Amino acid sequence: MKNLLRLSALLLGAALALRAAEAPKADGYETVGFDRLAAYEFTPPDYDPTVANKQPPSGADQIPAAIKALDQKKVAVTGFMLPTKMDKGLVVEFLLVKDAMMCCYGVMPKINEWVVVKMTGAGVKPLMDTPITFDGRLRVGEMYENGYLTGIYLLEGERMAAKKG
Repeated sequence: MKNLLRLSALLLGAALALRAAEAPKADGYETVGFDRLAAYEFTPPDYDPTVANKQPPSGADQIPAAIKALDQKKVAVTGFMLPTKMDKGLVVEFLLVKDAMMCCYGVMPKINEWVVVKMTGAGVKPLMDTPITFDGRLRVGEMYENGYLTGIYLLEGERMAAKKG
């Protein structure tokens, strides 16, 4: 089963690499959609964070090479904002999720269907229920907080690029 998962990840990675070469670039930012970010299965590894001095297992081998290649790249990602941290009335940290049903109506997204966004400046006004594009530097890899896997994508948000619709 693991070999089948690895083979499908390799094939998907090759397809994503071809597609990435075609992705339009605007203002130096590569457009990266959830159609790419969530196009593969990622199963969080079993881990009990209550066990002292135990390192969390890695699931990084599940992330296709074409997605890993986006690490440290300047990208533009469109999604729906779910604020998680505010400062002086502005959103400074939030989840950018694949669709509005995931943020507001109780449908639990898969871990590769959200991007943790931490704004590098003062923050942005909260805008929910509207697709929004954010530009920034993407980090690809598992993120843990207090022993819990919190995401595999982090966008160091530089600006809100556009509101769709």
